[in-house]
This record gives sequence, C-alpha cells and structure tokens, in this order.
Amino acid sequence: MTTIRVARPEITSIDRRGFWLRWREEELYLPFALFPWFEHATVAQLCRIEHLGRECLYWPGLDLELALDRIRHPMAAAQFAVDC
Repeated sequence: MTTIRVARPEITSIDRRGFWLRWREEELYLPFALFPWFEHATVAQLCRIEHLGRECLYWPGLDLELALDRIRHPMAAAQFAVDC
C-alpha cells in the first residue's frame, strides 16, 4: 500500500461541529467544542495554515499556534490555547 504524504497542512472537510486537518500521514479532527478559537473563523482563515517546524502549526489569520500534540490529545492540555 502506498502512503500519501502531505507536504503542507490542509483542511479536507469542514462541518458545523469542527474540521478535518491533514498533515503528513495523519488526518486529525478538531471539534469546535475543544478548539473554540476556530468556531467563528472564515474558511479562508481556517485554510491558511503554516507549519513551524515538524510539530507546530500556525494560522496567521487567527494569530494562533498549536502544537500537533495539542491537536492529537486535546483533553491533556485543554486549558492552553497557544503552546508552541
């Protein structure tokens, strides 16, 4: 089986409860209930993502940085919004 690697982070789907983010070999779901900073963002703000190193993503339109571990395990550090 061939593995598809995404060279840059991208949003693959958005619904009323959250959105799917693909980065490298992972596809991660970010529910708005756990990531409220994104709930009222525009599609353009959600889709413009930069990667800062291997383990941190940045949304310039929202001035928001999130470590991938924070996205993978949102309940472990629910009190922190910015952690890169």
